[in-house]
Amino acid sequence: MITDGRQRGGRRWGRIAGAIALVICGWLAVVVALTFGSAPGKSMAVIGPPSQALAAIAKANGRIVASNNYFTIARSDDANFVGRLYAAGALFVLDAEQAGGCSGLPRRRFTAL
Repeated sequence: MITDGRQRGGRRWGRIAGAIALVICGWLAVVVALTFGSAPGKSMAVIGPPSQALAAIAKANGRIVASNNYFTIARSDDANFVGRLYAAGALFVLDAEQAGGCSGLPRRRFTAL
């Protein structure tokens, strides 16, 4: 039965895809939860359309550090900055320094030996 082998293979790939999706969703949930515990004064990456991100940062009394088409980096010395960003309409907020080093600081240049 050729169809039985194909069905088993399809179920196997479906389970693998489901497991990968579960791991990614779990990782995102942990990252978002840890963002709420970030110390005041840290850079936050607001993911989403620039107009929406800039409006949310302004409503949350934040300072814009850098912006492009995909994310906007902002800072605030207030303890509940992440919560206020979400309340102001931010789609997704990450700790910029933990999310890949996009802190708004200039890149360090390394010299060859």
